[in-house]
This record gives sequence, structure tokens and C-alpha cells, in this order.
Amino acid sequence: MYEKKIPKDFSCGFTVLMEIIGGKWKPYLLFLISNGVRRPSDLHRKVPTATRRVLNLQLKELEFHGIIGKKIYAELPPHVEYYLTDFGESLLPVINAMDAWGGGYKHQFEQLMLRKQVPGEA
Repeated sequence: MYEKKIPKDFSCGFTVLMEIIGGKWKPYLLFLISNGVRRPSDLHRKVPTATRRVLNLQLKELEFHGIIGKKIYAELPPHVEYYLTDFGESLLPVINAMDAWGGGYKHQFEQLMLRKQVPGEA
């Protein structure tokens, strides 16, 4: 993992939260894993606009922070499944609140995106 030269200040709870779930796909990956999408190939299919490299990096970071675990099955062909740890389960209220907020804001967001596509309107 890349380490910045200037140390981060984790005196605020929000900075800790953003260190753990900050990332374009991390909250969505946690949402998917909590809803039963556990295999890397399935996660990649659910997020087709993200590269495999980015998703793998974000999964590794979530694993490093103890939010998810990885089970490697010793069979042929070998396969991997991710799962939420107990620590990761404690984040579900936050992830579910984010999902609820997005769902409540969806109609307004769609209207804003439609306006954005029409030239000359603000």
C-alpha cells in the first residue's frame, strides 16, 4: 500500500472512517458482500466500470483494516470468497444509511442529471 510522506491525523472519527471506507468502490463492495456477492468475479461483474486492479486494491485495503476476510478454498480449480468480519458487520448501519440516503435522493439526482444533459439550462 502507498504510504504518504506526511503522516495522517486520525484525531477525528470521520478521518478514521474515511481511511477505512474512503475510496470510490469500498462502500459499494461492502454493500455487495453483505448482500451475498462474495466471489471476486461476481464483484467484478457487479461493478463493470471499475478495473479489476482497482477493485482488488480496495478489497486488499478492506482486508488489511479487518473489515472483510478472505476464505481460500483448497480445491481445483481454487476459488476465493470474501466475507464481512465482526468488525465489518459493525459498519453495516453506516453502509445501510448511505444506501437509504442515496435511495431517497435518487429522484432529485436523476432530475439534476437530466438538466445537466440539456445544453443551455441550469
